[in-house]
Amino acid sequence: MMLDLVLKRLIRRGHLVLVDGSGKRKEYGDPREAGDQVSRAEPLTLHIHDKSVAWKIALNPDPGFAEAYMDGRLSFTGGRIWDFLELVGRNVSGTSGTVMPASISRALGFLMRTIHQINPATLSRRNVAHHYDLSGALYDLFLDQDRQYSCAYFPQPDVTLEAAQAAKKHHIANKLLLKSGMQVLDIGCGWGGMALSIAKQVEGVHVLGITLSTEQLAVAQKRAEEEGLSDRVKFQLIDYRDVKGQFDRIVSVGMFEHVGVPQYQVFFDKVQSLLTDDGVALIHSIGRNDRPGITSPFIRKYIFPGGYIPALSEVTPRIEKTHLWMTDIEILRLHYAETIKHWRHRFLQNWDKAEAIYDARFCRMWEFYLAASEMSFRYDTLMVFQIQLSKQLETVPLTRDYMYARDA
Repeated sequence: MMLDLVLKRLIRRGHLVLVDGSGKRKEYGDPREAGDQVSRAEPLTLHIHDKSVAWKIALNPDPGFAEAYMDGRLSFTGGRIWDFLELVGRNVSGTSGTVMPASISRALGFLMRTIHQINPATLSRRNVAHHYDLSGALYDLFLDQDRQYSCAYFPQPDVTLEAAQAAKKHHIANKLLLKSGMQVLDIGCGWGGMALSIAKQVEGVHVLGITLSTEQLAVAQKRAEEEGLSDRVKFQLIDYRDVKGQFDRIVSVGMFEHVGVPQYQVFFDKVQSLLTDDGVALIHSIGRNDRPGITSPFIRKYIFPGGYIPALSEVTPRIEKTHLWMTDIEILRLHYAETIKHWRHRFLQNWDKAEAIYDARFCRMWEFYLAASEMSFRYDTLMVFQIQLSKQLETVPLTRDYMYARDA
């Protein structure tokens, strides 16, 4: 079968056993190969429970493989979906060309990606609701207590998720050069953690956080009240395109991935118009250390409809047209892989609770999403960029020392 040919080409390092729909057992790679770093009581084994699944996966692996796993038409012993994707990642990493047959859907994806990323305000709200209006109890199962749903910052590899998320917020706040009396706009404020942290870090700062998620809005407003910050931190359900006024500082963390390439110029033009003459903006987003690509069909269909991870080559030309200064660009490489690792472990520990909220199929979908995302940062070209922007050449200090002075 074609899946057998694909796996023979793919698995050169490590070891995989396949039991197909007719019960036949085949092995790939070498169990003695040093690249297999996982010590197992039994080999990692992929069980195909439906004969038609193998062809579907071979011809159209994305989303075919994920859907088969979600539906229980394939399963694993001797490991989980993460172990399989990690094995694939180790074998694919550093290779040139493709190891899978080119799928028709992927080829069409390049032709259709502009349509997939058109995000007018009404559609943006629907897309956001698809993911961020899920039960808050679900996010409590795997996020830190502040519900930071974006890349953490690990100053040391062994820090806790809570400490790494606090370090991320602190690092961003340092880059904003905050002062008492400033007006700050948080575009895509999530559950309010970044906005509240800014207000607590610098007395006298006023923050407006905006979101398109009704669930996030309710939580953020409640937190501001409970923490006694509702006089300085406000939250609104509003699209960034509809915001009025002027802001000394603008921050956006983990929202730009939902803007869509056709709206990039609109986004940066809006940032430019909202920023005061001596203002500073900080855009934190997942990016790809590669040329432009397409969104995974699985991610687009089940996780983030309308989402897209940009290459810097798609972002910087739009910034250049606004005449804003790119005063700093920082690339965070494995930080998100480590962040998602923490999320994945916590989710697996709370599997029964997640299944009680939704069902087993949803849990398998979410596990696949977390495992595949982690591997994309470990073995593919995904990273996180932070772009600092200003209108004037001399607004930001000449060296980066100020970013770490407060930490010291």
